[in-house]
Amino acid sequence: MKILSQDTLNEGLQFLSAQDADLAGVLTQHGPPNLRSQPPGFPALLKIILGQQVSRSSAASTYQRLCDAIGPPEPASFQSLDDEALRAIGFSRQKSRYGRELASAILDGRLQLDRLADRDDDEVRTTLTALPGIGPWSAEIYLLFALRRTDAWPASDLGIIVGAQKVKGLPARPSRQELDAMAENWRPWRGLATFILWHGYQMM
Repeated sequence: MKILSQDTLNEGLQFLSAQDADLAGVLTQHGPPNLRSQPPGFPALLKIILGQQVSRSSAASTYQRLCDAIGPPEPASFQSLDDEALRAIGFSRQKSRYGRELASAILDGRLQLDRLADRDDDEVRTTLTALPGIGPWSAEIYLLFALRRTDAWPASDLGIIVGAQKVKGLPARPSRQELDAMAENWRPWRGLATFILWHGYQMM
């Protein structure tokens, strides 16, 4: 179980550059990607829920309004807000329910987020996707941003799909099957490849 950090970054970049000339080209032209991260825990998962199917700026604005209302969110403080308050902050009815389910799972001990750091990637995926509102994309984003796993692979992310099209010079967006096949050569650094594809998407 390898963790993505500044100490392991060069190892991963060298591996991916040797495996894939197109990824190497992005690094040569635009430099290494910014490794976005956030501390693991309830706030990180709540941000991921807010980020589902909306822009990053929209999700960030909603999260900031939540922090303005209750400070850095904790399960108990989140549960103290009624549906009307959450709606005023910007939560949809569905995302309010997902946030409440997450908070409840933590408060009653069904979900112990601090233990996920010691579990392998598949165990983390299974644990998180058992929760309402946490699908494969959300679990992979948590693996990548919060747990810093080098082989996290949020393949359904639009930025990855369009990034792969641009970086690879494809005439159309790759299918999930094509993207997964492409990424086989990037194991066990698909998480770092994700950052490079996002980098290519933004810079090219």
